[in-house]
Amino acid sequence: MTETSVQDDGAGAQTAQAKRRVWDPMVRIFHWGLVAAFTVAYLSAEELSTVHEMAGYVVAGLVAFRLVWGLIGSRYARFSQFIKGPAAIMAYLGDMIAGREPRYLGHNPAGAAMIVALLVTLSGTAFTGWLLEDETRIAMLPELPQIVAPAYADEDHEGREHGEGGDSAVKEAHEVLANLMLLLIAAHVGGVVLASFRHRENLARAMVTGDKRAPGPGDIA
Repeated sequence: MTETSVQDDGAGAQTAQAKRRVWDPMVRIFHWGLVAAFTVAYLSAEELSTVHEMAGYVVAGLVAFRLVWGLIGSRYARFSQFIKGPAAIMAYLGDMIAGREPRYLGHNPAGAAMIVALLVTLSGTAFTGWLLEDETRIAMLPELPQIVAPAYADEDHEGREHGEGGDSAVKEAHEVLANLMLLLIAAHVGGVVLASFRHRENLARAMVTGDKRAPGPGDIA
């Protein structure tokens, strides 16, 4: 009876040690909150302007929170833990192509670069959206170049800087950044699926539960 209890306790401890808490609750709330807010903002862009604006403010607030949490949050939430230089990113991508990339308990170098790209693009999208809400905000900016083509080439300089030309340039930037987000999201999801398959670990589920498989030999914790 006692021996069985000891064995059960040992098995329970071993099971508990097989998992490690990686993503804290704030990171998980940020992640899924951002998914929901960006989805609502993108789908409501054409028809529901009020909903679109509110969702945009939620996105901006979440990004601001993540920037702060990246400095003061838990270990795996901190930028200092996972952001690497270009050499480390390229080395990881080379290992990934060769099928020998190590498993990272937190973000791998490629995933970290994607997070930076997503945060920068989201910040630009939110900022340009904020500018479009009020013409006076655009008027405070310096002259903005057209992204695609100068649609108002015959207008005077003042009109291009503070009038419809400036509004058009900001609107183009907003739309380009929003569409760029779709490409980045697709690449991000693809990377998650690939890493989940390679390392036999459901990374999407880990972002729900917060737990990942404890590091083994060769893993980077």
